[in-house]
Amino acid sequence: MNGQAEAEVRPRVAVSSCLMGEPVRFNGGHSRDRFLSGELDPYVDWVHVCPEMEIGLGTPRETLRLERSLERSPEGPRLVTRKTGDDLTDKMTDLAVRRARALDVDGYVFKAKSPSCGLHGIPVYAGQAAVDRRGMGVFAAGILAAHPLLPVEDEGRLNDALLRETFVERIFAHARLRALFASDWRPRDLVAFHSRHKMQLLAHDPTVYREAGRVVAGAGTRPREELAADYTRVFGTALARKAAVGRNVNVLQHCLGMVGDTLDAVRRADLAEVIAAYQAGQVALSVPTTLLRHHARGQGATYVQDQTFFSPYPQELRLRNHVPA
Repeated sequence: MNGQAEAEVRPRVAVSSCLMGEPVRFNGGHSRDRFLSGELDPYVDWVHVCPEMEIGLGTPRETLRLERSLERSPEGPRLVTRKTGDDLTDKMTDLAVRRARALDVDGYVFKAKSPSCGLHGIPVYAGQAAVDRRGMGVFAAGILAAHPLLPVEDEGRLNDALLRETFVERIFAHARLRALFASDWRPRDLVAFHSRHKMQLLAHDPTVYREAGRVVAGAGTRPREELAADYTRVFGTALARKAAVGRNVNVLQHCLGMVGDTLDAVRRADLAEVIAAYQAGQVALSVPTTLLRHHARGQGATYVQDQTFFSPYPQELRLRNHVPA
């Protein structure tokens, strides 16, 4: 798969249906998210999921909560209706198992604060009191147990600029790798793929970056299925760690070193100054990456300009325009 084909890959992302405007909430309404249904929508193929509707609850419906008691749930919280106390845990768990088994997506956006779909901070009740606020939705927990490296977020956390950028970066990287392994690929194609993603992986996790290099080094000597499984694991593991400012600076300096010998002293100094400004929290990452890629093109530094680090998702999304805290 060449770089042009990679650029055209569209992530396939599961999403809680209410976030895309479907009237499936307990009150018959929706929770349309502007970023998901607006800015990101032109670049993503959505897979709508509403587990509460899928287990037959309908809408409007009685609200749910997580509940714990030593008698009913020594193994963990149960998903119950608030008024009637109907226990829906087994139905929801079975659905999660079925959905997880068939899930073929590059990421998942869950509804925040939902006892079915929430990822963080779901209250767990004992009687009328919330005794724990660290619960996870029953359906979401089942999906994550089966797919621990799947890029996931909830719409609330996507309001954070860094978390939004990280999630979108991961789903596009996941989609490119999925497209590669869905093709009639050869070991040399994996080597080329890894070569284009080196700086991106290095920005996330230098240790796993080196492990990925060792996996690729054996590309011509191992069964393809085994090789694909190992690379998928290390690739996903690396990207699961957020790219920090310091690691981004390391990558920028690496790339400056590859381009710098072809530049005059003034332009080298300008690039070094911009990288230092990003490190100091004075400019957004988009500033040094745009300048470096521009100079790489001008100097014919193909290896640098082809790195996915510089264009991990469509530029129109403008996700690197925030200044690091």
